[in-house]
Amino acid sequence: MTATLERPPAPAPPRPEPVRWRGIAWTLPPLLLVLGFAAYPMARVLTESLDSETGSGLDNWSGVLRSELFRTALWRTVQIAALSTVGCLILGTFLALVLAFVPFTGSKVVGRLIDAVLSVPSFLITLAFTFLYGTAGAVNALIARITGDADGPLNFLGTPLGVIAAEITFFTPFVVRPLLAAFTQILREQLDVAASLGASPLRVLRTVVMPEAWPALLAGGSLVLLLTLNEFGIVLFTGAKDVVTLPVLIYTRGIVTFDLPGAAVIATVQVALSLTLYCTYRFVFARLTGGSRAAVDDKI
Repeated sequence: MTATLERPPAPAPPRPEPVRWRGIAWTLPPLLLVLGFAAYPMARVLTESLDSETGSGLDNWSGVLRSELFRTALWRTVQIAALSTVGCLILGTFLALVLAFVPFTGSKVVGRLIDAVLSVPSFLITLAFTFLYGTAGAVNALIARITGDADGPLNFLGTPLGVIAAEITFFTPFVVRPLLAAFTQILREQLDVAASLGASPLRVLRTVVMPEAWPALLAGGSLVLLLTLNEFGIVLFTGAKDVVTLPVLIYTRGIVTFDLPGAAVIATVQVALSLTLYCTYRFVFARLTGGSRAAVDDKI
């Protein structure tokens, strides 16, 4: 009895993968928008900074970077942004803790008022500061009426302190909102267990509440730092003539004196500074969140 050996059928040739036109169609419009509205303007500004009728385009850079006015504006910009961010972090953390853990009548109204600040333009805060704390403002008028002096004692709006105070007032809600969202994720049982074990409120805050809020605090602080670094309206509307920041210097070079190459050099430095801060924030945030996840995984 002979066995018939049948040859197995030959495998079918692999079909060529269809071109994913649908994926390309969905990817192309956002890519074009990014190139048109982000990459092209930055490339155009960089090209303009190298434009020079006489000599090399690097002369624009050397002339701007060596100027005392640019170095003063750079230092003033970093100083105001850093101090405003620290002030927003302190005030925002305090407000978020009170709104989240201290029940009082009208807390919802206060929360809505803080949210309302996010919807108004920054120059309205400056105008409010002028009406309240200006040389002819309500506070100076009240103090002058009480003391009998002709002039009130408050005269800080035209100084860096006035700019910092206005920026803290306007940008603090950008810290409060992420912190409130982080505090809502904390289980009430965790706080009750810590309190039942004899932990003081400060220890509960330090060991239970704030470790959960660090990512939100970092995110809010980084956003405030980037926004204050590029803030123009508050500095302009305070009328602080001696407070020259990089955005103000860009405006002066580009609009007032019509020095477009010089303005483009300062704008390029401003963009590079903002991108450096953003990349630093992303790196630090990834390290912090990665470390916390690894610790959780080790415990599990």
